[in-house]
Amino acid sequence: MNTMTCKGYFARVEYDEDDEVFTGRLLGIRDVVSFHAQTVAGLKEALAEAVDDYLETCAKVGKTPEKAYSGNLMFRVPPEVHAGAALAAERAGKSLNQWAAEVLAEAVQAPPRGPSVAAKTEPPAERVMRRPKGRWVASARAKRRSVAPLP
Repeated sequence: MNTMTCKGYFARVEYDEDDEVFTGRLLGIRDVVSFHAQTVAGLKEALAEAVDDYLETCAKVGKTPEKAYSGNLMFRVPPEVHAGAALAAERAGKSLNQWAAEVLAEAVQAPPRGPSVAAKTEPPAERVMRRPKGRWVASARAKRRSVAPLP
């Protein structure tokens, strides 16, 4: 997934080969805000316009614009996972919050794992494989469309 940012908002960007157009949609908010353009420069401009339009529309209707992420993250895990995380944090000499923030920060920097949605839905006849340090390579010799980590 390719992403762009503008004024603290994140957008997912895709390219439609049939229509030869880039499309994007703001992420992390309940409202649907999308944009499109035929060039990367146009896409950046369209994203900025979309965010500005979203903020203006919220002001007109008296709604507080949603910010994509507050920095507060609360979720439920099984007790064994909670205990394991607490012990790992204690072994590292950190609070559970500090430890979890570091683990999550590392996870968002890591390349994606497993089959991607694009590999399942798009028709390229090559196999895409992940190498260490996040580099991707394509093999034209592969006959099936899939994503697989290198051994």
